[in-house]
Amino acid sequence: MNGYGSHTFKLVNDDGECFYCKFHFKTDQGIKNLSVEEADRMASTNPDYAIGDLFNSIANGNYPSWTFFIQVMSFEQAEKFQFNPFDVTKVWSHKEYPLIPVGKMVLNRNPVNYFAEVEQLAFDPSNMPPGIEPSPDKMLQGRLFSYPDTHRHRLGANYLQIPVNCPFRTRVTNYQRDGPMCMFDNQGGAPNYFPNSFSAPETQPRFVESKFQVSPDVARCNSADDDNFTQVRTFFTQVLNEEERQRLCQNMAGALKGAQLFIQKRMVENLKAVHPDYGNRVQTLLNEYNGEAKKNTAAHVYSRPGLVLDF
Repeated sequence: MNGYGSHTFKLVNDDGECFYCKFHFKTDQGIKNLSVEEADRMASTNPDYAIGDLFNSIANGNYPSWTFFIQVMSFEQAEKFQFNPFDVTKVWSHKEYPLIPVGKMVLNRNPVNYFAEVEQLAFDPSNMPPGIEPSPDKMLQGRLFSYPDTHRHRLGANYLQIPVNCPFRTRVTNYQRDGPMCMFDNQGGAPNYFPNSFSAPETQPRFVESKFQVSPDVARCNSADDDNFTQVRTFFTQVLNEEERQRLCQNMAGALKGAQLFIQKRMVENLKAVHPDYGNRVQTLLNEYNGEAKKNTAAHVYSRPGLVLDF
């Protein structure tokens, strides 16, 4: 399967020029999926199927790889973009912003100890190398805080000192220390306050986030008023083939069949706003599911009191 950064990030070059970007990892193996029925069966008989497939492929020398691409958008283009360029639910057109190949990611070694090297991993979007910075993407801004906070809860205050998470060829010097399970010398006798007179670490200008201008108007925005249907309509009508559209409708109806009828109706209206055929197909499947549910005395289909439903 492919992997996507989803969020909009910011790239800064050696001249201090900034651009917005999106990251894409395209599988070199091709995309393969399980049917819903097969996935349900595997969930009960072999829930670690995907992990085993990956482990065995690497062990047999069949190293999986992904080609890494970026999309680039200038600040000026972002101002004129027809959608909010920082909306994680929107995509950038590949025609307007083509994929630029950068390199490859190859998985060529299995972990020696799964707990030490995998379960203690602490991925965090705020771990950014120089040249990559966050954008005003609101979801990304929230994750810059929430991910490390989750790791502190899960792995402890010093999770960044765990070997799989710490810098490989250097030792951090900063003003953050103490806490349970400190794994090194706790930065010795260096002062833990700044500024100081004892040659403790100074701010490194090359790691300071770049400057950027903002427009003068600041207000809360209701994103529900945005165009949330055009891109989905293009996906449904132009990207998917007929078999894929049918599977999408079956999967959507399968996920909705346990919901109360008024919830089903609201969702179908959203799907009709994407494309009438999309909503009608899902409604037809829901009618079948709801008819079967009425026959089964152990199953109950609920509706909100006072709501008139016309199916």
